[in-house]
Amino acid sequence: MSNTTPPLGYEVKFQRVGVGGGADLKIRSLLDRQQFFDPLGLALAAGISSATWPLFGLLWPSAQKLADLMQTWVLKDKRILEVGCGLGLASLVVHRREGNIIASDCHPLTETFLKANVLLNGLPPLHYETGNWGRVNKGLGAFDLLIASDVLYERSHPAQLSGFIQLHAAEGAEVLIIDPNRSNRNAFHKDMANMGFGVTELVMNEPLQDLSAYRGRLLHYKRG
Repeated sequence: MSNTTPPLGYEVKFQRVGVGGGADLKIRSLLDRQQFFDPLGLALAAGISSATWPLFGLLWPSAQKLADLMQTWVLKDKRILEVGCGLGLASLVVHRREGNIIASDCHPLTETFLKANVLLNGLPPLHYETGNWGRVNKGLGAFDLLIASDVLYERSHPAQLSGFIQLHAAEGAEVLIIDPNRSNRNAFHKDMANMGFGVTELVMNEPLQDLSAYRGRLLHYKRG
């Protein structure tokens, strides 16, 4: 593991991340939660505070679980969107499997980190689009499968995320969210039900690939 130093304005580290049933991914991430660099105010303009600025660039357990799931999920003929992708672990797995995936996030540095991780893993370019839940995202289109991990950690997220999904879910779409037992999921269930989505919850208490403990759920939404 090696770290960078300025002039980036923030420090990073390099890790190998296990993926269930597939080859490890090489990942460039932020060094820790103390990193912050927004000299032009781009993150602030996107609604990202200094406290939440580093969250996109950290390796989260639920993101690892979503990557594991995408290693075996049926992808054929589906147009797929990762919502709030952060480091884009799941997008990298889908892309490596030649799935039709777009990674999206609202953080101004997400695309930079995603491109770096694509190169680290010897993959062709991966399609990225800005996806801000509370704003219009012109040209993003509709998707057959929307995936996300740990995206319900603030009280405002259920309404924002369900509104985003309403705009970008194709008819008959499925939504997969790995949630580390956040209390906001019940509010999200109600919002999704109002849009015609039923939900199945699957408890996920198996350890991560590095044997670290994990407690969470797979929230699987289907329309109809």
